[in-house]
Amino acid sequence: MGSDPIINKKLKVEPKKIDTKEFELPETIFSRDIDEKVFQGIILQCLADIDGISLVGGNFIDNIFGRAGPEGVKGINADQNNKDQTVDIKIEINICYGNSIPDKAEEIQTKVAEEVMRLTGLHVSSVHVVFKNVISYEQMKKMTAPLSSGSATAPSEQFDEDYNDEF
Repeated sequence: MGSDPIINKKLKVEPKKIDTKEFELPETIFSRDIDEKVFQGIILQCLADIDGISLVGGNFIDNIFGRAGPEGVKGINADQNNKDQTVDIKIEINICYGNSIPDKAEEIQTKVAEEVMRLTGLHVSSVHVVFKNVISYEQMKKMTAPLSSGSATAPSEQFDEDYNDEF
């Protein structure tokens, strides 16, 4: 057992040049999510242009102006499938007596499917329209147009009658 002198050698190691072409970078994934309230807003705009129907969960005016509440619009459900980039839509409405249910269903389904596809880029796989109730024309007018029933002019007329320059 001899004593070997410890030889302290410094190794000069140069880093090996790595070819970056050998790495495979993962593909960039682009995704977008559309909240159900967006679908509800699009569908509300479509339904507002169709005569003879009203939404089950309230009136169109409240929903369009955002007075529907925190849970969203009642009577409109949209289930998005991110894997297939599709959406299933269910709409619950009342129909005014005298309107043809098949004609109204086709009008609603066509308009909603076209608008949702145009605005979101998603394929609409189904539009399920559920007719919940038959209502009279008078009931429909009350449900769909509370702001246009003259209430905007009534206060000003009342004010004009109450105001008088005479003492």
